[in-house]
Amino acid sequence: MFDAQKVKDECVNWIREFFDKNGRDCNAVVGISGGKDSSVVAALCVEALGKDRVIGVLMPNGEQADIDMAELLVKHLDIKHYVINVKDAVDGIKNAMPFELSAQSVTNIPPRIRMATLYAVSQSHNGRVANTCNLSEDWVGYSTRYGDNAGDFSPCSHLTVQEVKQIGTLLGLPDVLVNKVPIDGLCGKTDEDNLGFTYAVLDRYIRTGEIDSTETKERIDRLHKINKFKLEYMPCFNPNIETKAE
Repeated sequence: MFDAQKVKDECVNWIREFFDKNGRDCNAVVGISGGKDSSVVAALCVEALGKDRVIGVLMPNGEQADIDMAELLVKHLDIKHYVINVKDAVDGIKNAMPFELSAQSVTNIPPRIRMATLYAVSQSHNGRVANTCNLSEDWVGYSTRYGDNAGDFSPCSHLTVQEVKQIGTLLGLPDVLVNKVPIDGLCGKTDEDNLGFTYAVLDRYIRTGEIDSTETKERIDRLHKINKFKLEYMPCFNPNIETKAE
């Protein structure tokens, strides 16, 4: 059984300890999409550090249909925030390319621009960037390497979607944020439409190993295998030359 209260309290303490060791006076910088993950991470940071040390960054790419959800979150938490439209930067990169970009490249440019934006805000505000990924998305590679899967600290990367939702409810977040249908904001489809299975099915399989469909199990296992590299540090050649420095 998942003890949301216990895990929430432990996560809040973990965030405090991270900042004590990695920037006692630093601010948490959180990209706010209007979905459950960024909402829960921002709320955890507010509880851990206080609202004056949390900065939300809203980053529409042109017009964002659900930006009102992001605005609701920063208003609910009463945190300082910036709205930085990344469209010009995204278009600039795309237009500068001397060849036709692949569909995957076009999809992944915005989240990588957004992460560069978060680090620009962070370095200008004595900050540390929060990663807002969860275990379920990471398990099947539903993130962009060096995009939304980057960051300095990650409160929810070992929590499934269902567990993140429970913590969001416990934190008193508006239900419309906690239970909002997850949309990646890149291709216009829901996460579950793209994946071909629900997060409830995935979460049950991750935590218990139980799944009803052999076909779905094979799909999840394949996605997990081909995307594991996203969670690993880059391979580094080691010539085994002795070093003296400690």
